[in-house]
Amino acid sequence: MNLISDRLIQSQVPLASQTSYRVGGKAQWYAAPRNWEQLEACFDWYQAQDIPLTLLGAGSNMLISDSGISGLVISTRYFRSYEFEEETGLLMADAGEPIAKLAWKAAKRGLKGLEWAVGIPGTVGGAVVMNAGAHQQCLGDILVSATTLSPDGKIEELNPQELNYSYRTSNLQGTNKLVIRAVMQLQPGFTKADMMQLSSANWTQRKTTQPYHLPSCGSVFRNPQPRAAGWLIEQLGLKGYKIGDAEIAHRHANFILNCGAATASDIFHLIRYVQEKVEYHWSVALEPEVKLVGEF
Repeated sequence: MNLISDRLIQSQVPLASQTSYRVGGKAQWYAAPRNWEQLEACFDWYQAQDIPLTLLGAGSNMLISDSGISGLVISTRYFRSYEFEEETGLLMADAGEPIAKLAWKAAKRGLKGLEWAVGIPGTVGGAVVMNAGAHQQCLGDILVSATTLSPDGKIEELNPQELNYSYRTSNLQGTNKLVIRAVMQLQPGFTKADMMQLSSANWTQRKTTQPYHLPSCGSVFRNPQPRAAGWLIEQLGLKGYKIGDAEIAHRHANFILNCGAATASDIFHLIRYVQEKVEYHWSVALEPEVKLVGEF
């Protein structure tokens, strides 16, 4: 199989449209396999090269540099399937499934445990890697296991303890292990009406307190203790502050928006500006929740 001539692996593919920020350069090499055979072929090709590997889900928690990404980018966008066991509450889902879609489907089945995710823009794979969460809940609360595939073909089934879960992080970050599937334990026995009401309340709260009208990555910084990052930024009067077309949101200071023509460099420099101001005034080092990919 000639992966290049067969167009499975393509060169110089623009990535901005595949990220929620709508910014960033091109992938030197790019593949979006549609099945196991193609994924394994991509890994085999990568193993024969001396290049970096980047794994891409929904691109919702990623800031890709304007110069793009060197090496091979593998997208899991086509790995989508799920199955509910309504009697036991088990949910099995592939990495490319949008986590918000599954949250609504769980609510319609009267299953509790995923209703916090109705406004989360990412995929199951990304949620596993970063231990996504909201409303004082997180994926680690319900995850039974995650199946990963390494470039050398090694398949592992890992539980939350083996993933070393903590706030918005796991030991999968910074590795080349690709999450391909997750099993979650939800709670059966609730009514559809009750779960839809709870899910709708969570969605309404997110819509009224967070900006969804312009491209963003969600929360830019992890929340330090005891104050939230947004509160620290807001107290400095930084809402509405802009660099280029990147702006700190008026509705929520932990969001940086692409107001139309922002570059990745604009957003990156605004991130650094906020970090400097917060550290100077509050002696707090804000840690980005968004993953910076490429050269800045």
